[in-house]
Amino acid sequence: MPEVTIHIGGRAFEVACQEGEEHFLHSAAKMLDDEAQALAAQIGRLPETRMLLMAGLLLADKTAAGQDRIAEVEADLAKAHQEIETLKSSGTAEPKIVEVDVIPPHVTDSLSALADRAEALADKIG
Repeated sequence: MPEVTIHIGGRAFEVACQEGEEHFLHSAAKMLDDEAQALAAQIGRLPETRMLLMAGLLLADKTAAGQDRIAEVEADLAKAHQEIETLKSSGTAEPKIVEVDVIPPHVTDSLSALADRAEALADKIG
């Protein structure tokens, strides 16, 4: 089991982890260190246990907020899936037949009048 040195709040800690898990341990330590550094900047130097406790609580608070948001998103997703299934199971609606006049009536009337005039002119010529 490898021993890894992590740094939190300016202090070094030796921690054991599973083989191949070193990267995850360093990532988690960095998150905890970021919180500890922010605490130190706001409050000043704290005893080691208090610093770790407060940094851990801050991370836990962020995690809880993230879990709440995930639960909201999952609920919204479940609702959307339910709406999709409802729409699918309601059957397909019959298509509406919409009749649209291709040639509006006033155009037909104008063309008819023009045809009458053309026939009258053709009769005069011929």
